[in-house]
Amino acid sequence: MLKSLLIANRGEIACRIIRTARAMGIRTVAVHSDADADALHVKLADEAVAIGPSPARESYLVGERIIAAALETGAEAIHPGYGFLSENAGFADAVIAAGLIWVGAPPAAIRAMGLKDAAKALMIAADVPVTPGYLGEDQSPDRLRAEADAIGYPVLVKAVAGGGGKGMRRVDAAADFAELLASCRREAAASFGDDRVLIEKYILSPRHIEVQVFGDTQGEVVHLFERDCSLQRRHQKVIEEAPAPGMDAATRAAICAAAVKAARAVDYVGAGTIEFIADASEGLRADRIWFMEMNTRLQVEHPVTEEITGVDLVEWQLRVASGEPLPRRQDELAIRGWAMEARLYAENPLADFLPSTGVLGEFFLDDDLARIETGVGRGSAVSPFYDPMIAKLVVHGVTRDEAREKLALACDTVLTWPVRNNAGFLAALLRHPDFAAASIDTGFIAREGEALTAGAAIGAALLDTAAVEIVRAGGGTRHAADPASDDASGEIWRDLLGLRLNAPRRERVAMLADGMRREGCVGARVPDEGSLLRETADGVLIVDRGWAHLFQPFRASGTAGGAAADGAIVSPMPGRIIAVGVHEGEAVAKGRTLLTLEAMKMEHSLVAPFDGIVSRLSAVVGGQVAEGVVLATIEKETS
Repeated sequence: MLKSLLIANRGEIACRIIRTARAMGIRTVAVHSDADADALHVKLADEAVAIGPSPARESYLVGERIIAAALETGAEAIHPGYGFLSENAGFADAVIAAGLIWVGAPPAAIRAMGLKDAAKALMIAADVPVTPGYLGEDQSPDRLRAEADAIGYPVLVKAVAGGGGKGMRRVDAAADFAELLASCRREAAASFGDDRVLIEKYILSPRHIEVQVFGDTQGEVVHLFERDCSLQRRHQKVIEEAPAPGMDAATRAAICAAAVKAARAVDYVGAGTIEFIADASEGLRADRIWFMEMNTRLQVEHPVTEEITGVDLVEWQLRVASGEPLPRRQDELAIRGWAMEARLYAENPLADFLPSTGVLGEFFLDDDLARIETGVGRGSAVSPFYDPMIAKLVVHGVTRDEAREKLALACDTVLTWPVRNNAGFLAALLRHPDFAAASIDTGFIAREGEALTAGAAIGAALLDTAAVEIVRAGGGTRHAADPASDDASGEIWRDLLGLRLNAPRRERVAMLADGMRREGCVGARVPDEGSLLRETADGVLIVDRGWAHLFQPFRASGTAGGAAADGAIVSPMPGRIIAVGVHEGEAVAKGRTLLTLEAMKMEHSLVAPFDGIVSRLSAVVGGQVAEGVVLATIEKETS
């Protein structure tokens, strides 16, 4: 068994690996960029090594520095986690060449499955069904456009070297193809250093089903059943579950057998995932499920498989890397109950899910309700340099409904402040009638749109609760089921709140609710069970079914807010300008893309809020901008 391990990653996956390694008696070494010097994974490891500046391309993506850190600290092996260099065959080769153990897939398997066009050709040869599409070498825009026209719209343009939802664009009409192809290629080049793409037929009622596979150095390969990852937003998984709802035994046997066949085709060793796309228009059927790609690493959503099988997949990785056989045979693996995982992101669903950065001044995740996988805590910084995922919330239940409700309850009381998060959005998803009935596909979130954020509205009951909290003295965090303070009961406060000596009883309290003047009635209500309350220096924070709201005493003077004037196009976060599509003096229509900002490894288009003229333009391609900077101004045309 390994004695020491360097984790070539950061955040929650680094903490996850450290936890298992420590339980196995393995010494751990963390690496970190300047931005992560005080990160949780650095504190948890037995030793830590700085590897460079904050941008990933200058630290976590510099393989030479990571290998040097392993040799310097005497680590025997390197675990790449997911993302960064986890599927980089050249890095895997270099690790092995340095005399270290690579806790990952064989470099040959990474290469075979790393390019989606070559992988599909390999699967066709192995008799694994694949989706129809174009995998050719001719990458000219005209040829790609012609192939898309021949396949028939909608089509999906995918980066050949892509993964993690990056470098993917759905094209619904020929007129949109050129613009979306260019955007896909820019993102692919920035994320993977390779702008080649393939074209696939877009399935109109798609379910994303994947199978966890595991191989050892003795030639054995097993599957650990399937996961359903159909709830996605812009190709990024949001909620995952296992097993897949609606999957009968015969279909499960067929898809899992195809996954094992795909793994054997590349002599696979270690943890891997075979991803399939299913046409769910007639339910899940074996003849309507096709190979999409293979991820030659541990997946973000691996905990749901652990929950239904009772195994530790990281422990399996470390044992297999040490030369041991798989801990269990196929006939020793079975599905137990139901598991779900929600990805908690630092983003604002009410602002088109723009990333939110800053220091976590307030932070609360209820580990009594869910298994929490995170790499941050109170006081941690969410920086613009990396993926915005804060944590994963994982639950297990006897039935799907039990797991679903457990996860919704865990999302209800999530608090990160002033960093925004998507917990309210997640809770709404989990309670949506169609999700409860498992009537979903990958387009579900896009179709539902505003209905999934309607719960963020501040209603009368919440205003009344806030009024009570603003008037009442006290502090700390209280669940709404127990609103009374230590020294006074809720009944006494309901009697006293609103009482003024020598004046008529005042029933209503003016306040600022998320910056807007509102009123609430004191003494009328106590908070709902799905709430969390915390008093801070800024005011009273109330989390209502996952949506965090700040309530402050209203003062008639000095309360004016600072929104940008109409037509000001403001940078919503720190980032880099990668495209400017207009010039000063140009007439633009409402909704036209003015410029594109790259931040947190994603592209964000800033559009015209109304018809008008570009009166001012300060954005320059390649320029770095801070949050809140006015990049352009649109003035309405005068008639």
